[in-house]
Amino acid sequence: MPKRFQLLVFDWDGTLMDSAGAIVASIQESCRDLDLPVPDPDRAAHVIGLGLKDALAYAVPELAPSDYGRLAERYRHHYLARDPYIELFPGMREMLALLKDNGHVLAVATGKSRVGLERVLAATQLKQYFAASRCADETHSKPHPAMLQELMQELLIEPEAALMIGDTVHDLQMAVSAGVAALAVSYGAHSRESLTLFKPLACIDTPQELAPWLEQNA
Repeated sequence: MPKRFQLLVFDWDGTLMDSAGAIVASIQESCRDLDLPVPDPDRAAHVIGLGLKDALAYAVPELAPSDYGRLAERYRHHYLARDPYIELFPGMREMLALLKDNGHVLAVATGKSRVGLERVLAATQLKQYFAASRCADETHSKPHPAMLQELMQELLIEPEAALMIGDTVHDLQMAVSAGVAALAVSYGAHSRESLTLFKPLACIDTPQELAPWLEQNA
């Protein structure tokens, strides 16, 4: 059966990997380290998917830009301490293998740095499944459409043949701006209510539902 979408672009944190809680806790602990106002969990979770600078500016609006480096250093310290214990959502490895075997081209668009993505790709041994990736420190951060535009250009795929899969409104806004269809997952950082405002093709509520939906609809 012909595939509706040749290219499947995955967000990483909160979509493939169960890391949203670690990101929120690391932001909060970083603020405590520097005696800054601690954002509540919803505000901290809202920044997941953004590049680090944009994330810190939103999570801690009181922070002077000259102090971003100090807070970023504390964030990295706390996140890397948790990193060895963060796992993929159940079934993700098997799903990626099946999608690639079925002929889909897979890619990643993430708010992680290139160093961070390469570290986690090596740790999970998933790099083999992805034809390309874009990170927030090498192009515009979400929700700017650049990540998707650059991936499509690199892989020679038109917008109508691409699908963005993500757990945040930043992912969905990026897809809308790039003229690409989107699939939302509500088991990550942002609520189903906020995600459905962007009219994704569907909103998946559990990791176990993602592979069957993609196999049937992508």
